[in-house]
Amino acid sequence: MRRARPGANMPIRICCCCGALRPRFKRLVDNIFPEDPKDGLVKGDMEKLTFYAVSAPEKLDRIGTYLADKLTRDVVRHRTGNVLIAMEALDQLLMACHSQSIKPFVESFLHMVAKLLESGEPQLQMLGTNSFVKFANIEEDTPSYHRRYDFFVSRFSAMCHSSYDDPEIQREIRVAGIRGIQGVVRKTVNDELQATIWEPQHMDKIVPSLLFNMQKLEDVDSRIGPPSSPDGDKEENPAVLAENCFRELLGRATYGNMSNAVRPVFDILPGIGPTVLEVFNTLLKHLRLSVEFEAGERRGSMGSVNVSTSTKDNDERIVQNAIIQTIGFFGSNLPDYQRSEIMMFIMGKVPVFGTTTHTLDTSQLGDLGTRRIQIMLLRSLLMVTSGYKAKTIVTALPAPFLDPILSPSLMEDYELRQLVLEIMHNLIDRHDNRAKLRGIRIIPDVADLKIKREKISKQDASFMKKNGQQLYRHIYLGCKEDDNVQKNFELLYTSLALITIELANEEVVIDLIRVAIALQDNAIVNEDNLPMFHRCAMMALVAAYLNFLSQMIAVPAFCQHVSKVIEIRTMEAPYFLPEHIFRDKCMLPKSLEKHEKNLYFLTNKIAESLGGSGYNVEKLTVPYVPQVTDEDRLSRRKSIVDTVSIQVDILPGSNPIDNMISTTTEEITFEALKKAIDTNGMEEQEKEKRRLVIEKFQKAPFEEIAAQCETKANFLHDRLAQILELTIRPPPSPSGTLTITSGHAQYQSVPVYEMKFPDLCVY
Repeated sequence: MRRARPGANMPIRICCCCGALRPRFKRLVDNIFPEDPKDGLVKGDMEKLTFYAVSAPEKLDRIGTYLADKLTRDVVRHRTGNVLIAMEALDQLLMACHSQSIKPFVESFLHMVAKLLESGEPQLQMLGTNSFVKFANIEEDTPSYHRRYDFFVSRFSAMCHSSYDDPEIQREIRVAGIRGIQGVVRKTVNDELQATIWEPQHMDKIVPSLLFNMQKLEDVDSRIGPPSSPDGDKEENPAVLAENCFRELLGRATYGNMSNAVRPVFDILPGIGPTVLEVFNTLLKHLRLSVEFEAGERRGSMGSVNVSTSTKDNDERIVQNAIIQTIGFFGSNLPDYQRSEIMMFIMGKVPVFGTTTHTLDTSQLGDLGTRRIQIMLLRSLLMVTSGYKAKTIVTALPAPFLDPILSPSLMEDYELRQLVLEIMHNLIDRHDNRAKLRGIRIIPDVADLKIKREKISKQDASFMKKNGQQLYRHIYLGCKEDDNVQKNFELLYTSLALITIELANEEVVIDLIRVAIALQDNAIVNEDNLPMFHRCAMMALVAAYLNFLSQMIAVPAFCQHVSKVIEIRTMEAPYFLPEHIFRDKCMLPKSLEKHEKNLYFLTNKIAESLGGSGYNVEKLTVPYVPQVTDEDRLSRRKSIVDTVSIQVDILPGSNPIDNMISTTTEEITFEALKKAIDTNGMEEQEKEKRRLVIEKFQKAPFEEIAAQCETKANFLHDRLAQILELTIRPPPSPSGTLTITSGHAQYQSVPVYEMKFPDLCVY
């Protein structure tokens, strides 16, 4: 057989043949669509399709399926004109056919209505709703045994809560949702086989959606015009339409299912009223009033023993504890997003000395009352954060919340610092490991604790890269407070351990080791003149933490070094271990200067052990220096500048008092004198110092260099500011100084012999 030569006529002949072989119902359906969708439905061809469907009802199923397939493609391709034509055709076929064969056609019809309701275009959603309402008004001859309307209940309820940007479109979508619910009710309420519409899972969606739109029913008259307005205008008002639908729903309810329709109404009536923030604001207001009343009673009874005042104080404490318990109960039952808002709200109320950012009036409380309200608010925040589990740490500690919560951790009150640390534990501990870390001790085998942990996420790693130095700083400074008690050291140890579990990658591990070594060095040098107990407690904290960290990262050489130091301490210096220093009676050393190096954790040993396991240990050679901020001043910390005698020291790391003591106690020998006059040795030392400085600026990260430079600059700036404050004061005048007393100007003269002049002015 000879092949036909390909030519221009061949595709035409093939198309004609294929077109002739297409089923008739498909050709009839295709013909109702014009070339230009703007022309609308082809009425003549639609009449042919309708006649064919009525004459051959067994074809309805195929017609509906084919129309549904075309409409699905048009919805995906955003051919709105063809979608409108297809739905108009479906509506006409649905209204014209009432035979037994309409059941399969209805399934295709409802499938297409669902497709329109799922689309994000308001026009298509309202088109699908109108078609469903038309279908709901059709009385079917036989009931449907398998048809369910769960999707339509959920979708129409969601449309009732539309928050579209355009108010007019928002109103139209809500009206469509209410009409859709009304259609579902009318279609199912009289069908004994569709009794599931009264089940709680459906009523819990339908009733709140109707009541949501009925909330502004009192404003209907002002928005729809005079009372003589036609009913059609009122039907387009969501409030009026929702009320009519709700009346119809309750009117169709029977005795057996009335409770399912009424119960959601009562559930919503605890919800209508004050907002969540108003509830917490009222509770905090009563808490402040109670503390203020307690402080006022205490001031009024000073100097006298008053039994009734003591009883009133106890009563106020009971009230305060009850308020805190209530706040915690409400807060723990809120969803996560609302709990975050309440945490921010409460933290904004906590007064911090030196700032005006808090919104709580403490002018009538005094220092004791302010401290009391600080403790009460932090206890409330502790209750709210209990059990809070955020997927990422940035959700638990967002930037607007991180700074305010860390500020109280530097206050001169050990109890406030304890509360802040406990709050931080609630937010950081996402795997409930805190109970396993309770107390501070040398853990022989960390594996026995069965710590739960996951690999650090990218979001958590980014958080630590941005805010890690802030966390390290507060832990480092918190360890150096001279009023710390055992619980403070335990909570600080837990903080380091939780950061290791939840947020530590290799970079964070190196930073945590640097902080631990810095604490050890601070305890040895004692620049802050801490008591011996606190110095030994810091050494014990470092030992407990490095023991925990070394086992968590499982580097054998690192574990061996830590174990060796702990073993030597057990034999020679048990006061450097938590099991001994935190006992009631522990012998403390007189000094730490004469201890051997094998009692300390050495940076070079740690760097050598971690470097062999692939860690980048260059950063370990740079000593940790906390960043300097304004929090020391804002949180009423002790000033490092003496206001009586001012000494300018460019190197803040050196302590003049320690230098003076070491100079006077040094033994003068021939070797010491030889070293003093050995200029070569001094030159070598200067060269070594310069080399270390150059190496530091070459290898240290920019953040560390900036922190050290900022520390020196701020230190020098504070000293110069105090010098200028003393020198720029105007000199006294013999003629007197003008002062205002009780609104009258007075001159107070100063005798010449009592005046103090600078040395250069005396001759």
